[in-house]
Amino acid sequence: MHHISVVERQRKLRRKAQRAMRRVLPFFASLFLATPIAGPVNESVACSAFVAPRAVPAATTAYAMQAHQAYDAFGAEAQSLNFETFERAFTGYLNLQSAGRLADGKQRLTVVDFDLPSTEKRLWVLDMAASKVLFHTLVAHGHNSGENAAQQFSNTNESSMSSLGFYVTADEYQGKHGRSLRLLGQDEGWNTNAAVRSIVMHGADYVSEDFIKQNGRLGRSLGCPALPMDQKDAIIEAVSGGTCLFLNKSDAGYSSRFLRVDVATANQVAALHPGKA
Repeated sequence: MHHISVVERQRKLRRKAQRAMRRVLPFFASLFLATPIAGPVNESVACSAFVAPRAVPAATTAYAMQAHQAYDAFGAEAQSLNFETFERAFTGYLNLQSAGRLADGKQRLTVVDFDLPSTEKRLWVLDMAASKVLFHTLVAHGHNSGENAAQQFSNTNESSMSSLGFYVTADEYQGKHGRSLRLLGQDEGWNTNAAVRSIVMHGADYVSEDFIKQNGRLGRSLGCPALPMDQKDAIIEAVSGGTCLFLNKSDAGYSSRFLRVDVATANQVAALHPGKA
C-alpha cells in the first residue's frame, strides 16, 4: 500500500508540473513565432571569411532568445533591471514552477538585485502572466552585509546578513514590524535557514528617499528584504502565498540547481509532450 501511495504522489506532482508549464507555453510559443529566422548566407561571403563557430546546443540558443523576448516584453531594460539578473530569476522561476513549488493562482516573480547599491531602486515585482512590472522600489539589505552596497552574505542564524538565492513566499502575519510575509528558502546552504532566522518581508521607516538624503544610504535590517512603509502592504498583498522571490549578487559565488537552463528547457518540452515525460 505504501508503494502505491508514493506512485500516486509522483503522478500528482507530475500532473501539477505539467499544468503549470502549460500555462506559460502560450507565452513561449508567441515568443518563438515572433523570433526572426536567419536568411540564406551569400556563398561568396561565407567562403571568403569563414570561421567555424563554437557549437551551441539549439535548445540553449532558443531558450536564450525566449528569455530576451520576455525581458523586452516587460520593458525591464527601461526599469534598470539587468538582463543577466532577469535571466537567472526567470530560469529559477520556471524550474520552481515545474517542480510544483509555486502556487497555481499567482504568477509573480520578485527580483532583488544586490549588484545595485541601496540608494537605487533594486526590487522589481513582475506579473509573469501579463508581462507587467507591478512595483519597482527600494529594498534594504542586512546590517552586516555592508554599508551602501551588499557585499557579504550568510545563511547562519544571528549573522545579520542577507541570504542570496530563491525563495517561495509563504503566509502573512502581524509581527513587531506590522504586516509581514514569511519566506521559505529553497537553496540548500544559501538560504534554507530563513525560517529559523525569521527572514521575512516587512516595512521599515529606514527604507525611504528621506533616509537616503539624510544618511547617504538606506538603513539596514537583520537580514530581511525590508520595504518602504508606503508600499509594503501592496507588495505583500501582490506576492504572498506561493510566489517566487530571487535575491541576486553576481560576484558572490552563488550557484543553484534552479539555475539549470537545460532543466528549464526540458520541462517545457515535457509539458508540450506529456507522454514523453
